[in-house]
Amino acid sequence: MNEIQITLPDGSTKAYPKGTTPLDVARSIGKRLAQDAIAAKINGQQVDVTRPIQEDCSLEIITVGSDEGHEILWHSTSHLMAQAIKRLYPSAQIAIGPPIDNGFYYDIAVDNTFSEEDLISIETEMQKIAKEDFEVEREVKSIDELIDLFQDRDESYKIQILEGIREQGDDSASIYWQGEFVDLCRGPHAPSTGWIQHFKLLNVAGAYWRGDEHNEMLQRIYGTSWPSEKQLEEYLHFLEEARARDHRKLGKELDLFSFHPESPASPFFHPKGAIIYNALVDHMRDLYKEYGYQEVITPQILDVDLWHRSGHYDNYKENMYFTSQLDEKREYAVKPMNCPSHTLIYKTDKHSYRDLPLRIADFGRLHRYESSGVTSGLTRVRSFAQDDAHIFCTIEQIEGEVHQLVKWILNTYELFGFSDVEIEISTMPEKHIGTIETWERAESILKTALSDKGYSFDINEGDGAFYGPKIDFIVKDALKRDWQLGTIQLDFMMPERMDLTYTASSGEEERPVMVHRAIFGSLERFIGILIEHTFGEFPLWLSPVQFLILPITDDHHDYAWEIQREFAQAGIRVDVDDRSEKVGAKIRDAELQKVQYMGIVGDREIENRTVSLRIHKQGDQGAVAVGELIERLQTEIKEKRLRNQEITKEDQ
Repeated sequence: MNEIQITLPDGSTKAYPKGTTPLDVARSIGKRLAQDAIAAKINGQQVDVTRPIQEDCSLEIITVGSDEGHEILWHSTSHLMAQAIKRLYPSAQIAIGPPIDNGFYYDIAVDNTFSEEDLISIETEMQKIAKEDFEVEREVKSIDELIDLFQDRDESYKIQILEGIREQGDDSASIYWQGEFVDLCRGPHAPSTGWIQHFKLLNVAGAYWRGDEHNEMLQRIYGTSWPSEKQLEEYLHFLEEARARDHRKLGKELDLFSFHPESPASPFFHPKGAIIYNALVDHMRDLYKEYGYQEVITPQILDVDLWHRSGHYDNYKENMYFTSQLDEKREYAVKPMNCPSHTLIYKTDKHSYRDLPLRIADFGRLHRYESSGVTSGLTRVRSFAQDDAHIFCTIEQIEGEVHQLVKWILNTYELFGFSDVEIEISTMPEKHIGTIETWERAESILKTALSDKGYSFDINEGDGAFYGPKIDFIVKDALKRDWQLGTIQLDFMMPERMDLTYTASSGEEERPVMVHRAIFGSLERFIGILIEHTFGEFPLWLSPVQFLILPITDDHHDYAWEIQREFAQAGIRVDVDDRSEKVGAKIRDAELQKVQYMGIVGDREIENRTVSLRIHKQGDQGAVAVGELIERLQTEIKEKRLRNQEITKEDQ
């Protein structure tokens, strides 16, 4: 038969000649679809849009504007960049170049260090290759043939990849040609280099081969590409805004924290940063009283046997720090989590069903090993603390605890201006403990708990903790970026492994269930996200300096310090800028430090016992009586308003 039946996404089936390509099908449907067709799916598998179809199948066209299509565009652009690099630096060796969020990168081994000027040269060469409009062609060869091909091209990293493919049992692989350039790749790719028109190379960073710091350091060039010039310009504007909000930059400018090589990827919080940190802890502690939590303090170093019993040693040891004491002949682990130590506290006493739920909270420091290639400011660190807690409860109590936690978490995020929150249930990962039946039961309980209260959620397959499924909360910040913050994790396994029991109403011994939960998550990570979300302009209750007094001349210092004491005694964090600078310079510095409220004092203010009030970004608000301003600031702090409210003359 020379015809095949192709089923389209709308369910219709049409006959086409054998050997028809997805692009041919797209042309038969419409000109616009054909223009936008960057790839296709045959029976659910991504393929090149030029792949001949030899048998009956289902077919879906992937357009460049879709998420899948954009990812293919990014991947194709990484090949375009690699081709340009090989033209400009023939001795360069290319390693890997995958698409990532909003762009792509390629790791390169080359003798010279790439500069900003080099990136411009590479971009120019990429534009030339795009204009040459090389057809992108797929070819499948045996592993031996491909090793010979890349040996002739002196591409040692490609050979290492091919040897790994062979070790996995595959005897062939695909490559893609465009002009003189060839790369090892599964594909699919854009039909030709002319498809790629709107791109920008962004920056260069170091990266270890295969992410292993024991391997050689390569140069990683990041870039992005978009279907239209307008989309590219919008994304570059977004990057400018993101750079301005970068918490690492703002953290230095606002004197909040620093990092030091003596303790890599572990933040040192300065006095102003510690104020924010402790204010968040205090906020959560106040809520612990309301929700019935008891706070505990547990050791940071525990015998490694505990981590064997809990399951962390077998499932998490690559992220743990270990130590030993020779005279004791014992091995210890620095805790990456609090849960095993909380089970030890639980076991110090007998419990009945009347004691449950038992809610234990812990702000203890945690340490997890993260490779230097993935650490990033406060958002990915090795030393941190969580607003961590564990709830020991009966099976019947789980839904009630989950309902309370979800409401608490959503209210907390609203307090900080995170109004767009998505909920995910993450299911059993490949590396896990416990039976499939237990996992299915736990997942079903979480799904029911959310559904019963009308919460919508997505399923994140295979991303649960090794001991149980979890509910994760993803917020969007001011730039619409996604951040995973809080988590609720359901654990049937650890109570079993740690032999935890309670006496049921029947008098029989039963196992409690453990609910692991964090709301902020890591305090360090939350602060980093909050800095970028607020642009460093914290709500007043979190601001390190809540009120700054600016005396006009030295003659006004005594009054400035006098009212400083009044504000301080009223519980307001207040400072005086008594430098011998013009008041205009002091105002500019205060604005740069994002101080919310400033009070200028001179002769008139002394006479009337007022301050001339200024608000960050809002300017002069006129004279306000000292006592009245204290009350207003106290109210704003107590109410934990999201943003400060402008005080106008009409309000006085």
